[in-house]
Amino acid sequence: MSASATPREEKSRQSTRRHFLMTSGAAGAGALALMARAVPAVHASESHTIRLALIGCGGRGSGAVKDAFSVANGPVELYAMADLFENRLASSRKVLSEMFGKQVNVEGRCFIGFDAYKHAIDCLRPGDVAMLTGYAAFRPTQLEYAVSKGVNVFMEKSFACDPVGVRRVIAAGKKAQEKNVKIAAGLQCRHSVNRHELIRRIKDGELGDIISVRAYRMEAVGPLGPKPADVPELFWQIRNFFRFFWVSGGLFSEMDIHQIDEICWIKESWPVRAHGVGGRAVNSTDRSQNLDSYFAEWTFPDGTQGIDVVRYVPNCYNHFATYIHGSKRAAQFSGPVHAGIVRIFKDQRIDEDNILWEAPKEKLTPWQAEWADFFDSIRNDKPHNEAERAALANLAAIIGRAAVHSGQVVTWEEAMASQFQFCPNIDQMTAETPPPIQPDERGFYPVPVPGQWKEI
Repeated sequence: MSASATPREEKSRQSTRRHFLMTSGAAGAGALALMARAVPAVHASESHTIRLALIGCGGRGSGAVKDAFSVANGPVELYAMADLFENRLASSRKVLSEMFGKQVNVEGRCFIGFDAYKHAIDCLRPGDVAMLTGYAAFRPTQLEYAVSKGVNVFMEKSFACDPVGVRRVIAAGKKAQEKNVKIAAGLQCRHSVNRHELIRRIKDGELGDIISVRAYRMEAVGPLGPKPADVPELFWQIRNFFRFFWVSGGLFSEMDIHQIDEICWIKESWPVRAHGVGGRAVNSTDRSQNLDSYFAEWTFPDGTQGIDVVRYVPNCYNHFATYIHGSKRAAQFSGPVHAGIVRIFKDQRIDEDNILWEAPKEKLTPWQAEWADFFDSIRNDKPHNEAERAALANLAAIIGRAAVHSGQVVTWEEAMASQFQFCPNIDQMTAETPPPIQPDERGFYPVPVPGQWKEI
């Protein structure tokens, strides 16, 4: 197993779009320049070819292109590509071209470097889509630029690493609303037909009053190994983005944002505070910043709680699901790898022999469904702006993460007012910028110590 592999790459047994393309290597250098042009925002007709600019060409981004092509309700093509890493862009282009042929039309429009996103977005027209599928650290900057150009946006989770980034995403979303720019956010479970049906049944009273929601994402994630001597420190940290808070927000915030968003969706509100505990196994060899266990609890305005239980340790019990307990009976809201496994049980017992109602298998995956809804909004000029909701789900994840890392109760108001940033100079970053953290003499990076650590 490569020390630079992402957690999703390490879980190759799972067949999701997160594994569509797996590449590795060092950074490329240089970028091609194009003249920027401002355009008004309009929708695309059925006959209009929607052009996609893929900004972030790893497995997640390449998989998103595949999902977009699978549900397009009109002509769609990949028109530009951008990445920090030349070999990753080349690999993505090769695989996508082999799969989709002439739908991949990027000749002369492939860009490498920290400003590559600008050149890719500048290739687009009104009604086209900038796919922001790279690193969360750069998401607010790239979103702001796309909105300023009047270009529709699909942005992957997570959306920001810290409270300042969250507020930037919210502000960009408001500007997009004014310009009729559509924004889709990669919390794909919000587009699940089965989950919406369960939400409807909850509102009809089938579960009674919601007492608690509990989510689990317990799955093995390998440790970060030593950095190769020939790889620059900055690019090592960026490439291993799950392992560093300033690049992704960390593994908990990056991955469990889905479970946390489900909790908030079920409660139809945002939490007022969070607290939690976490830690590392005593024999851990992980050099990253992540803990390997998290337990976070959010309290909502009505006093009820939602919890998320996380463990990344191998050879342990694994679980991936979300459950709801009402005053009448319990339900399952989500299954492994975000599957639309939705059930209502006869009472509080969660068991196969106690199912009262079960939703059928969904015709579209949640990833396909979010693209189908997005394209429909573009083709038919329907409102579609998920920026604020996505950013607030991200903030819920951030207060849970901060509570575990600091050992303190963290409130929503504190987070919304916080000026904390992991990397204050993120907008000015170049290949020569020193990374905001450095390893110690053993090659290990700073790890949160409860009672000492602060990130709000």
